[in-house]
Amino acid sequence: MTYFRLMTSRSRLAPIRKMSTSTYKPLDVKNYISSVSTRRQPSPIRSLMPLMSLPGMISLGGGLPNPELFPFKGLSFTVADGTTISLTPDELATSLQYSPTPGLNGLIDALKSRQQNEHKPPLSTNDWAVSVTTGSQDALWKAFEMLIDEGDNVLCEFPTYSGALSYLKPLRCNLIGIETDGEGLNPASLLKVLSSLPKQGKGKPKMLYIIPTGQNPSGATLSNERRKQVYEIACQHDLIILEDDPYWWLYYGSAKAPPAGQEHTFKRPPLQSIWSMDTQGRVIRFDSMSKVLSSGLRIGFVTGPTAFINQINLTTQATNLHSTGVSQMMTLKLLQHLSESGWKSQTDRVAAFYARRRDAFMGYCDKHLKGLADWDAPTAGMFVWLKLRGVTDSKALIEQKAINAKVILVPGQAFSLNDEKSGYVRASFSTASEEEMDVALSRLAALLKQEVRSKL
Repeated sequence: MTYFRLMTSRSRLAPIRKMSTSTYKPLDVKNYISSVSTRRQPSPIRSLMPLMSLPGMISLGGGLPNPELFPFKGLSFTVADGTTISLTPDELATSLQYSPTPGLNGLIDALKSRQQNEHKPPLSTNDWAVSVTTGSQDALWKAFEMLIDEGDNVLCEFPTYSGALSYLKPLRCNLIGIETDGEGLNPASLLKVLSSLPKQGKGKPKMLYIIPTGQNPSGATLSNERRKQVYEIACQHDLIILEDDPYWWLYYGSAKAPPAGQEHTFKRPPLQSIWSMDTQGRVIRFDSMSKVLSSGLRIGFVTGPTAFINQINLTTQATNLHSTGVSQMMTLKLLQHLSESGWKSQTDRVAAFYARRRDAFMGYCDKHLKGLADWDAPTAGMFVWLKLRGVTDSKALIEQKAINAKVILVPGQAFSLNDEKSGYVRASFSTASEEEMDVALSRLAALLKQEVRSKL
């Protein structure tokens, strides 16, 4: 792992030439995809799925099980406002049967509408596509496989998400870390790294992996200005950006949260996605329903240039065929029930909830960890990145002593690109009660004081 520290002015970035969607020319995916992805071919059986819904079509080709034998005869669920939502017989039959690889048609339409309203992308809806995946991590590994060959130089934040590292490390690519701070990825560091790498050929990086909102593990959120700089750099250096944004709807800003019971007064602050800036078709965006609906539904979706999404769909055809139909149909029915205003109320309520937890956790950090650790208050997500004073390697402290003291945290080494030792710790405030936060951080403080005394 390599990372650099550099400060530079905004003026060093040449402005990106604006283009109208009428002159948009898609990138040639062949210039970016891996050798494995290049060899993928459409499934001859999966290609029959769209034909089966044509009027008058009789199928003797697909291997669909006979639905008359399915033992499920009804499905309904009750949502938070007390409404019971029931699937019609046709909806139930659709959800229980094999379905199109990108997702149920109704859900794809709903998600495209949601993305259009949320991000207002500059490209025409014909130039980008959505594919439903089994959680956003499912889409993420497929995108990694699509873009990365063994030995490639791959750019990502340092530190970065351990789940991504679990897939990236076995690929035997060269993970090159870009320095981050309390405001996320440092564009100056990205420029410095790129200046040290080949401008063409095998050593030239093709992609940047970034978590711009409530970054895991650091909790940092990239400002709109930095997002623009990152996108401009990507355009200048011909990079594909993988915008992994599972905490997008958990952006709550720096203001104090409303008290419990007053969530309806809270509105998520404005924020721009990198995808919303993409005029060249080089951003692939990953969203998740796990934090706003349910993690057990395993519904994520990937959005981006149609050619890249089609390439990801080829991997889905060869692996899990499609995401579970029942979860897709439940998600679709809920989105239809909520409508646009209801969805906004739901995401505002979720963001307000996590903002209130952030406020509480910051209070207990001040109470117990002042002088023992340093941190930045997050403006999105559910994580706090604690730098332990006087500790250069937190692994043994967290995995042994903290466990014995009955408190679970994650040592910073878990988020290192090449298992570098780290004096950081990731803490999550998502599920612990305020009383438990207080007790957990008091236990951590006691351990840190013991560490200090042991070195005297």
